[in-house]
Amino acid sequence: MGALAARLAGAGWVLRTGLSPGADQAFYRGAMSSAGDVELYLPWPGFQSGARLEVEGGSVRVVCRPSPPAWRLAPRFHPRWSELADDARRLLARDGDQVLGTGLLDPVRLVACWTADGTLDGERLYDDGTGQALRIAHDHGIPVLNLARRDHLADLVGP
Repeated sequence: MGALAARLAGAGWVLRTGLSPGADQAFYRGAMSSAGDVELYLPWPGFQSGARLEVEGGSVRVVCRPSPPAWRLAPRFHPRWSELADDARRLLARDGDQVLGTGLLDPVRLVACWTADGTLDGERLYDDGTGQALRIAHDHGIPVLNLARRDHLADLVGP
């Protein structure tokens, strides 16, 4: 994930990430290693601030909380929205901004992820933000690169 982010950052892509532990932070570190541009979509100010690098190699734009349009969008993509705690809702709401841009007007060109089942639409993945992001991307026709899929990996590294 870090290597992919570094490669894309080197080619001028902007990384959008939520800075959650695991994949989000690996993508962030990779983009920073290539002095890439990063947009951090946080559920609240200070979220995972300890994961940020002391010296960031590229420019970093921070969105500290989900936008009102992202809050309105989020329940549409989670079947148990009303059962979620406030913090969980904040984490999932920011996925709308992350995938579609602040205010939902600037969609990404690609969603890169890893899921155990290799899903491209997130239809059975409701326990984390990756599933929410995939459902939003699928609904908006945004391509997904799932690193759990051998065919997607082959496209990256060749035969």
